[in-house]
Amino acid sequence: MRLLDGRSMAAEIGRYVIDEAERLMVAGHTPTLAVVLPGADPAARSYTHIIERTAGKVGVRCEPHQPAGGPAALLDLVDALAADPLVDGIIVQTPLPTGLNSREVGEHIPVEKDVDGMNPASLGRLALGLPGFAPATAAAVVEILTRAAIPMAGARACVIGRGPVVGKPVSLLLLAEDATVTVCHSRTADLVTVAHEADIIVAATGRPGLVGAGFVRPGATVIDVGTAVTAAGQVGDVDVAAIAPVAGALTPVPGGVGPVTTMLLLRNTIRAAQRR
Repeated sequence: MRLLDGRSMAAEIGRYVIDEAERLMVAGHTPTLAVVLPGADPAARSYTHIIERTAGKVGVRCEPHQPAGGPAALLDLVDALAADPLVDGIIVQTPLPTGLNSREVGEHIPVEKDVDGMNPASLGRLALGLPGFAPATAAAVVEILTRAAIPMAGARACVIGRGPVVGKPVSLLLLAEDATVTVCHSRTADLVTVAHEADIIVAATGRPGLVGAGFVRPGATVIDVGTAVTAAGQVGDVDVAAIAPVAGALTPVPGGVGPVTTMLLLRNTIRAAQRR
């Protein structure tokens, strides 16, 4: 089984980001990503630190912001960042304060600064094939498949999970690559049989070990988007030991989709700066 190394792919993308960041700075502009951290969630704080550390390596300024209050303060902060000409990209970490949902917050992020596809209009543009930014995690799936030279055109793809951050947008991205896409979810009848027919499986449920040997046809590519912390450490949606004898390729957890997602946020920030 071939392991699809997200860290090495992220490093390749990072070299492009460094070059383009230098060009922007020579032109007098430092590409800037604003990260809004609504609360004290440990996972959100940890991911913010990862973004900051990675941004520092590739020449993108990363500015963490924490609203001084509840929902109204959060929306006011996002509005201020949206109006700031020095800010190129905005992402808002979850969980959000009680009383707000992702749609409401996303509507305050201009699509030209929406580098993680949180604005519902960004998903609409993706569906229509118009310019815009897809959620970075969903985009990372297609980026990995492309860099690994996994054929998508004409392939049968099974996306397990229909959420707005990964499942739905990755389905649209795979359709744009001419894959034949089946979207599965908690009410899909005989999920194992449906998944077993696929050339590409994208697992995005957050249920550790869900995808076992019966799900995977010989030689299929499995992209594991899930992440959970268990007694065994960080794991994904895939039972690696079970599928290893049959799968053709797999993204590891950690070290697969995650590093590429972070670097795509920074590449999107570069592209947002260039477009503006």
